[in-house]
Amino acid sequence: MASRLNPYLSFRDNAREALEFYHEVFGGNLTLSTFGEFGSPEPELADKIMHGMLETDRGYTLMASDTPPGMEHHPGDNITVSLSGDDVDELRGYWQKLSDSGTVSVPLEKQMWGDEFGQCVDRFGIGWLVNIAQPQA
Repeated sequence: MASRLNPYLSFRDNAREALEFYHEVFGGNLTLSTFGEFGSPEPELADKIMHGMLETDRGYTLMASDTPPGMEHHPGDNITVSLSGDDVDELRGYWQKLSDSGTVSVPLEKQMWGDEFGQCVDRFGIGWLVNIAQPQA
């Protein structure tokens, strides 16, 4: 898989509804994963979307999630740029440059879903997510 760049939308509690709507609009393949599926012990998060991805036949990719309670959510400021793929050196290089002189909220490291992931805001105030897929067994 090559690296790709796509929008990542944040919702308070209706990511599933929004992604299902976009699926109706654009078609394609919709994948939804809940906080509960990843072991969240909080019952109010069990059915909320931790990560959703719509990949269309036209090559569009849209990702989204629900914002957990306690995290700020500001409509209008609810988009982040996501870089993902399996080119480790390329994506780590992007991460290094984007996080330099920025603010790291999640260090780039192995996560519970198995991939390396990091989240930062660059020096211009743009939010970035970097996910490095691990080889499939």
